Amino acid sequence: MLREKEEFKAAFIERLQALHGKSLEEASAQNKYAALGSLVRDYIGKRWVNTNKQYVAKGEKQVYYFSIEFLLGRLLDTYLRGMGVRDVWVEALAELGVDYAELEDQEHDAGLGNGGLGRLAACFLDSLAALELPGHGCGIRYKYGLFEQKIIDGDQVEHPDNWLKNGNIWEYRKIDKAVRVEFGGSFGAVLAVPYDIPILGFGNNTVNTLRLWSAEPTEGEMDFASFNQGNYLKAVEYKYSVEAISEILYPDDTHYEGRLLRLKQQYFLVSAGIQSILRTLRRKHGDIRLLPEKVAIHINDTHPALAVPELMRILMDEEGLGWDEAWQLTTGTISYTNHTIMPEALEKWPIDIFQSLLPRLWEIVHEINERFCHDLWHFYPGDWDRIAAMAITADGFVKMAHLAVAGSHSVNGVAKIHTEILKKDCMKLFYQYTPYKFNNKTNGITHRRWLMKANPGLASLITDTIGPSWMRHPTDLNRLQYFVADAPFQERLAAIKRDRKAALARFVKAKYELDLDPESIFDTQVKRIHVYKRQLLNALRIMELYNRLKENPRLDIVPRTFIFSGKAAPSYLLAKKVIKLVNALAAVINNDPAINGRMKVIFLENYGVTLAEMIIPASDVSEQISTASKEASGTGNMKFMMNGAVTVGTLDGANIEIRDAVGDDNIFIFGLKAEEVIEICANDQCNPRYLYQTDPRVRQVTEQLIDGSLPGGPDEFRPLYDYLVHGKGDFFELQDFAAYLDAQARVDARFRDRRAWAAMAAVNIARSGQFSSDHTVGEYAVGIWNIRPVPIGE
Repeated sequence: MLREKEEFKAAFIERLQALHGKSLEEASAQNKYAALGSLVRDYIGKRWVNTNKQYVAKGEKQVYYFSIEFLLGRLLDTYLRGMGVRDVWVEALAELGVDYAELEDQEHDAGLGNGGLGRLAACFLDSLAALELPGHGCGIRYKYGLFEQKIIDGDQVEHPDNWLKNGNIWEYRKIDKAVRVEFGGSFGAVLAVPYDIPILGFGNNTVNTLRLWSAEPTEGEMDFASFNQGNYLKAVEYKYSVEAISEILYPDDTHYEGRLLRLKQQYFLVSAGIQSILRTLRRKHGDIRLLPEKVAIHINDTHPALAVPELMRILMDEEGLGWDEAWQLTTGTISYTNHTIMPEALEKWPIDIFQSLLPRLWEIVHEINERFCHDLWHFYPGDWDRIAAMAITADGFVKMAHLAVAGSHSVNGVAKIHTEILKKDCMKLFYQYTPYKFNNKTNGITHRRWLMKANPGLASLITDTIGPSWMRHPTDLNRLQYFVADAPFQERLAAIKRDRKAALARFVKAKYELDLDPESIFDTQVKRIHVYKRQLLNALRIMELYNRLKENPRLDIVPRTFIFSGKAAPSYLLAKKVIKLVNALAAVINNDPAINGRMKVIFLENYGVTLAEMIIPASDVSEQISTASKEASGTGNMKFMMNGAVTVGTLDGANIEIRDAVGDDNIFIFGLKAEEVIEICANDQCNPRYLYQTDPRVRQVTEQLIDGSLPGGPDEFRPLYDYLVHGKGDFFELQDFAAYLDAQARVDARFRDRRAWAAMAAVNIARSGQFSSDHTVGEYAVGIWNIRPVPIGE
């Protein structure tokens, strides 16, 4: 295990020489990173093999978590912490003159996800291993991530995210476990090659697997005879069309080719994954009818919903089962997490695309729909409207959420309010038909990354104060409640926050040449850019504050630093305009000497896990301001809370449960409630134009979008003006504007009392343990998957 420093030093130098033929002095940082990673692989590999052997020997049920995204972040530090050698190895490296932080920087964030969906999946894998639960991930090995975001002249510009350019030291290519995935018509077959990444349990011997599938040409499919005769374009085009399946996360679906590629990806993922699972089941247990007893398949959102017909296809066409038995096994094995309550965001596929690419699956889906509607007729005879609304195929589309609900034994929401809206509104008809399927599992985050790794100073303070048990049992953070009013604890907590703010300020200075004041309020909104998340509302209140300061330069405010980060989908033009607006505000405000530095605005480009680990611990205020009833849960709110930031938020998603945990005095709630938003939308009563006409503050900030006040001229932000003033007001920015300003005034007043603010921060940290993904995964294990811990011996 190399637990002694001298033993590690010798092994590290020997490995460096063996891999690269270089001395320590000659080796590059990349060489040293590879040598260190190789030592980690030695440790993990043995335990990985041992874990799989013991899973086979004990024959326990295992869960396979299918997700189109797994936003892992860097793994080196996670592995070292899990092995229990981080401090010893880091100290030993320092004694060799090697900067561990420089080695960490050699690892590129894996380009396997975009936002909360992928980060949730990564947290769940971490918790499964930490809890010694037999659970694995199944995803796609994208050659390129979503994109690398650059901000040029205030605009988002997308560049390829070539995260694999230096390879990935943590993956293991398993060509012997490859499977064929067959598409219909002229699309042919592809080879799905697994690349396995070990998921190490914290402080135990468990090593689970994240299996990522890469698309490659099948043997014999590439016409080498034609290639050798000069017809190489045909061969190259075939190779590219195959490899494109695992080329990039979320290809643009605004055109036919992009939609087709997305559907190819989704089928590729589920077909490869299910074939692999069933092959393992046959080898271990022989009888395919043991499937629900030995396997749980969980689909994270609707992207893997094709698991339902694909499992049916294999059970019937390859295993020879009849429909009824295959359906019983399928629904007994598959469970589904819903992640949206916006009907327009529910995934559906045109039947013509579906049928041409997946003709056999179309036959099965059509039959599922026929039988499902037949069953509905027995419950609701003559109620054609209800049956049509619940149909899986209707109006020329395959409705993936309907397929997932019909084909699973469990449907869960990801926050209490989200689940209630599913039951009462979005999925009401399905809930009335099968209420026993629906349940809630509020999202969670792994405290091992978002506290222990991201904020080691805070982690040390917590351990010094309440002992180390919280690392394994995060609900023990509740014990901090006894120290909320303790002055020495508050002082240390405030000092840690200042240290993290200073570190972020140094990063911003080095990269953006902008000075940030660590004594100001660091007010942060970092997440995917989308109108329902309302970065635009945040920008409008910044404009309003700037207006007040210009009118009264002596206005008494606590200085604020407004921090934004996040990516907009390349084709989402309105969201990209919001990014442009934030950067325009930064250009004006940061260069206005009359403001005297009391306001600063910064948009940090290329948001990802590693950047989040820097931003979140440095933040005082967490902006969670989505339109009530629109955000399923959120997990960023939990990460900020765990690091002592205080939430400004609507009663939406998990904000409600955070409010319930910390109390009204330790959160800043504002705005319309979910039921009010739903009622206004149902009655078509939203009237943003009225607010524009009656509230002078609203009129002023919206007019400034088009009066030439901002860089780019009067037409640059006209799309935002038209959206706010002449649009339907779907996301209630103007309705919530006044309440949002009032909440910010309360923040200003409370922050002036630094002891009171420190107490608020402490309460948030103390109550964050219930939002650990360990707690969430434990509920899934018992309530949905029916799996139990399998301790792995040495």
